Amino acid sequence: MPIKRVTHGRVELKTSIKKEPLKSKVEPKIKKVAVEKPVLETEKKTVKSVNKFPVNNDYNLPKIAEAPPKLKKDEKNEGYTAKNITVLEGLEAVRKRPGMYIGSTGTAGLHHLIWEVVDNSFDEAMAGHCTDVEVKLLPNNWVAVTDNGRGIPVDMHPTEKKSALEVVLTILHAGGKFGDGGYKVSGGLHGVGVSVVNALSTNMKAIVHRDGKIWEQDYQYGHPQKPVKATGKTNTTGTTILFHPDNTIFDTIEFEWKTILDHLRQQAYLTKGIKLNITDERTPEEKAKDLTAWNLPISRYQFYFEGGIASYVKHINKNKEPKHENIFYVDKQDGKVNVEIALQYTDDYSESLHAFANNITNPEGGMHVAGFRGALTRTLNAYARNKGILKEKDPNLTGEDVREGLTAIVSIKIPEPQFEGQTKSKLGNPEVKPAVETIFGDAFIIFLEEHPRDAEGILGKCILAAKARNAARIARETVLRKGALEGFTLPGKLADCSARDASISELYIVEGDSAGGSAKQGRDRHTQAILPLRGKVLNVEKARIDKILANNELKSLIIALGTNIGEMFDVSKLRYHKVIIMTDADVDGSHIRTLLLTLFFRYLPELIYQGHIYIAQPPLFSIKKGKEVEWIYNEEALEIYKSKYGIKEEDMIVIESDEEDKEAEEPAARVTREKEAGTKLNIQRYKGLGEMNPDQLWETTMNPENRVLKQVKIEDAEKASEIFDILMGSEVGPRKTFIQTHAKNVKNLDI
Repeated sequence: MPIKRVTHGRVELKTSIKKEPLKSKVEPKIKKVAVEKPVLETEKKTVKSVNKFPVNNDYNLPKIAEAPPKLKKDEKNEGYTAKNITVLEGLEAVRKRPGMYIGSTGTAGLHHLIWEVVDNSFDEAMAGHCTDVEVKLLPNNWVAVTDNGRGIPVDMHPTEKKSALEVVLTILHAGGKFGDGGYKVSGGLHGVGVSVVNALSTNMKAIVHRDGKIWEQDYQYGHPQKPVKATGKTNTTGTTILFHPDNTIFDTIEFEWKTILDHLRQQAYLTKGIKLNITDERTPEEKAKDLTAWNLPISRYQFYFEGGIASYVKHINKNKEPKHENIFYVDKQDGKVNVEIALQYTDDYSESLHAFANNITNPEGGMHVAGFRGALTRTLNAYARNKGILKEKDPNLTGEDVREGLTAIVSIKIPEPQFEGQTKSKLGNPEVKPAVETIFGDAFIIFLEEHPRDAEGILGKCILAAKARNAARIARETVLRKGALEGFTLPGKLADCSARDASISELYIVEGDSAGGSAKQGRDRHTQAILPLRGKVLNVEKARIDKILANNELKSLIIALGTNIGEMFDVSKLRYHKVIIMTDADVDGSHIRTLLLTLFFRYLPELIYQGHIYIAQPPLFSIKKGKEVEWIYNEEALEIYKSKYGIKEEDMIVIESDEEDKEAEEPAARVTREKEAGTKLNIQRYKGLGEMNPDQLWETTMNPENRVLKQVKIEDAEKASEIFDILMGSEVGPRKTFIQTHAKNVKNLDI
């Protein structure tokens, strides 16, 4: 029977999703969103600016370029006045391999264009020359970033024989951050600067307020159209960069309002005292296309956090129950290393630690995290011994004990950061560790001495965690005695694959025996293992490891994975490199999927970070026309299908069971069109995987050549943690607010 696949190309998820190639894509229906008058969101109402803010009321945007010219090859030369601009290489490779410079050409890479431009402004702020930054989303996918810094130099470059502004905007790695006379501390995710933004844009316009004049220059595909010229007088300083992304490079050039707000809010927390304005000036039609903005009708936000990362910790813990009132905070310099740390303990069972170097997030930690964790454990043990809270016979608290319920921000600034990997996920500077240990250790012991009630709350939490750890150790040893790590005595309900190569092996976690039976019969027995889960999966957001290991379903899963859990977790012993959650399309299936994602995020996060966790996408509908079957994977794709073939609601019957399928054979249940008179069209909705026969399940959901998988990724760990806390935590209020906010977006609710 020939099979056609219909998929829906855009799905909004709480974690970043990467799909396997689809057979086809269709666009969703767009719901228009009303836009309210601008209001401000701010923690502090006023801030004194270093310089007046440059005002650009009319950007005089050029016509979008149609075809890119060939970029000239730039020679290697040495060179923030113009003398401090260092030239490393040209832009020829950028357009050929954009992923090497901005990570990807998807939505994440598109937004990195904004981050690179904004990072220049934050570099000025960290150097003490800028207090105000403004980001505007303009109509037709233009973006404008303005700051009141010193303004990019416009004088003649000594070796390039052209304006330093043109050098900065057209030559890769040319900028003040690469010379001794420019910035002492700078960020930028990839360190490639605004020149890459220029190369990947159809148009760019630079407006510089400097030396009493307004200077402008236009670019197309990285190529300057005319030399830099003065267009007026000014009594301010600063830079405005406007750009329009190249739609031949990026999968989409439509920006996401929520993504921009979340990232820039974080940057405002990390740069204490900077005032950041974000404005959405897109047309109502353009805003309506932005699926992330449907519940964010406010068009202007202002972020200013005088408390810096202490305010950030307060923001992260807003839906949690703190164990002590005062937030610890230290900001101190040790040689060339500036260390800024804030922390607070809550009633959570997991750690929420966010590390940054020069405002760049380091999800894998590094030397600053190692120094912080070591000093935290030593300081709490020393204080507890000194105060008699830990007796002589009591063992020391472990790192795992003191990190339970911890929310911490570790932010360091250093002149020459050494990162591991192009995405700078881990900091490698060895001199950072002793600096963090000394500054944090000295400040934290003083905090504990000066705030005895806070110290009591913190240590009470840690000691309770130690008791739970001992209980978990006993439970874990029980698991180990069953041989979990060696791959023998696996759970009896696991239908394992014959392959012993983890790189080609897949574990399908399915819901119930019915779906498990179909999956076991339809699978590829060589590479695909099936683990059916029966009964209720434990909500680990409200449980410690000892409770997790006492739960039969989760214990079976941990044994099957082979990695163990907690302090004995070892990702190298993972038995399957693809762990695929395959649940029903109803509410129960969604709930089980969320419970499993909570387990992976809180206790096995390395499996997500290394790209091992996937979500299967079984079809929601099948449409039969004679001998031909089309599979449709979501409601939006069904709406488009109905519109394409002129099917009206009153003419359609949706079959939700095999019994209804038989009834649909009756003439009254047939759906017809004038052009297809006499041809029966049945639409069947699948609520459970068990409703499919093994062949159908293989063809639509498990066959690597046809299936659609969503890879679970974490781009914003803090935001993901907040969502899990709201949905799965013990506080009812935030969850009720979340449901009320998002309920209007639900079209078909299965109850």
